[in-house]
Amino acid sequence: MPRLQKIKESYNNKLHVKKDDTVIVITGKDKGKKGRVIAAYPRENRVLVEGVNMVKKHQKPNQANPQGGIIEQEAPIHVSNVMHVDPKSGKVTRIGYKVLDNGKKVRVAKKSGEVID
Repeated sequence: MPRLQKIKESYNNKLHVKKDDTVIVITGKDKGKKGRVIAAYPRENRVLVEGVNMVKKHQKPNQANPQGGIIEQEAPIHVSNVMHVDPKSGKVTRIGYKVLDNGKKVRVAKKSGEVID
């Protein structure tokens, strides 16, 4: 079975980041950039981060952009290339999970112990 097909068939990938989380890019051409997660694609293990991995795209004229031309937009990056930002210190941290007294499962920053959700 080809590798790409295996990736597309895994439906229950869990990501450590969600939409509207603040992350820092840890590898690649945008290393060190901080941004907000615009969208998460669990099937592809990728996230779209604001202002990171900008690509130029040729756009035909349409209703929204009557001029057309070359536009810059974000492209998805692999989720392993980003780390969550600690709410207290502002530095990168790993994510843990904890079950509260009321039975709700929440994400926790490993460095500070701060609840993220």
